[in-house]
Amino acid sequence: MQRWRGLEDIPQDWGRSVVTIGSYDGVHRGHQLIIGRAVERARELGVPSVVVTFDPHPSEVVRPGSHPPLLAPHHRRAELMAGLGVDAVLILPFTTDFSRLSPADFIVKVLVEKLHACAVVEGPNFRFGHRAAGDVALLAELGETYDYTVEVVDLYVSGTAGGGEPFSSTLTRRLVAEGDVAGAAEILGRPHRVEGVVVRGAQRGRELGYPTANVETLPHTAIPADGVYAGWLTAGGERMPAAISVGTNPQFDGTERTVEAYAIDRVGLELYGLHVAVEFQAYVRGQEKFVSIEALLEAIAADVEKARELTR
Repeated sequence: MQRWRGLEDIPQDWGRSVVTIGSYDGVHRGHQLIIGRAVERARELGVPSVVVTFDPHPSEVVRPGSHPPLLAPHHRRAELMAGLGVDAVLILPFTTDFSRLSPADFIVKVLVEKLHACAVVEGPNFRFGHRAAGDVALLAELGETYDYTVEVVDLYVSGTAGGGEPFSSTLTRRLVAEGDVAGAAEILGRPHRVEGVVVRGAQRGRELGYPTANVETLPHTAIPADGVYAGWLTAGGERMPAAISVGTNPQFDGTERTVEAYAIDRVGLELYGLHVAVEFQAYVRGQEKFVSIEALLEAIAADVEKARELTR
């Protein structure tokens, strides 16, 4: 899959293509429907499929300080899109000047002059251009002028997660923030995942017999609510069952919020400095301060056994 950053990266000889545009944070099941249909349509027409997305998130430019917690970094989104069969991903730097493009100018500069779109696939709530003035009706109207068709994919409605709301990144972020990682996984189609580099912490886990990977997560990462979770730690290409702690470590009067993962039954792992991924399968319990270290150790042992069962 080709990856381009900015319009200037697109090959000069790029021909017609099928395009879909959006932030696509998380590449959840609703996104998968849209992107999957774009890939399918491209194959029907015998042309490449292109996903257009943005960096930073448009809200950070339009309303500084409002950057939403991200469900997946750009490299992870690209991996997921490649898995759906996408031929190219275009990441457009979202600047103040770019945000001021009118809907018509956006279409001409991106879809017509650079990607030579013959078809565009979007969800029903797609908006584009200055002040999000463009919608799918305008997109289709401009398509009559610029020789591309528009197909709108209705998003399925989720089951138990969110009480039947349409699949959305906003709903997924809310479930993650509430610690409902099972509900988030229902929308994502996989466990929610955070990434980062393993750094040295207080090493209390090692002293207690449960050495953890202290993960310095990427900026703006959507981190689950404080508590203990069952999931997986992936390092060096190996995916290992894990008990995961999110919080400030109140047992030792901590103040910094951390994500720590204990790879179950793995001895002698040296992970410092490695980029790792932590996936959240299920919520186990809330964050607590115990009356003694002995009580803490009993709780950790129970957490590890529960995590072992849930990831078996």
